[in-house]
Amino acid sequence: MIKALYEKLVLPKLCDKCCGTKPINYQRNKVVPLAKGVVLEVGVGSGLNIPFYNKNNIEKIIGLDPSEELNVLAKKVADDNGIQIDFLINGAEDIILPDNSVDTILITYTLCTIPDLNKSMSEMKRVLKSDGKFIFCEHGIAPDKNIINWQRRINPIWGIFFGGCNINRNIPKIISDGGFNITNINQMYLPSTPKIVGYNYWGEANI
Repeated sequence: MIKALYEKLVLPKLCDKCCGTKPINYQRNKVVPLAKGVVLEVGVGSGLNIPFYNKNNIEKIIGLDPSEELNVLAKKVADDNGIQIDFLINGAEDIILPDNSVDTILITYTLCTIPDLNKSMSEMKRVLKSDGKFIFCEHGIAPDKNIINWQRRINPIWGIFFGGCNINRNIPKIISDGGFNITNINQMYLPSTPKIVGYNYWGEANI
């Protein structure tokens, strides 16, 4: 009962706050404007990416997220920014879209929480057009052994309070193992962010 109330009333606002810091929004502004055509945003969450879309390059945005509470927040942000979004309240493990139907998959700060990565990556690959782009920006495993050790210690507790978020996933490996070819990748520690959650990977991939 307490867990359900926490996930319904507290977690959505907590995620919105933690994922909307200035350094993270700076990262969003690097990748979101690259989205073009029919866009599937996996893990649209509370809509933190919405203000950064380049409307001139967008034909349609489909926002995928399993949280009804976060979808309510995202719809308000979309309305405030004058952007039409078709919301799918569902997980990435089963994307209710046709094969080869989207030009861009945009995923930011979401690979950390997806339970079944193999199935989800397979689904994303399925719906992306052969000439489409997979644009990502994620936090994950750090390059420094000491930080990695701390990530491993804290990760089980972190996930309990942050909706199953994992702070030590190997983002490049997840993308490559999912059948995508990484064409461009950057990485660094975000400023003013604890190092255990602040190592960022961002870039593009294709099929």
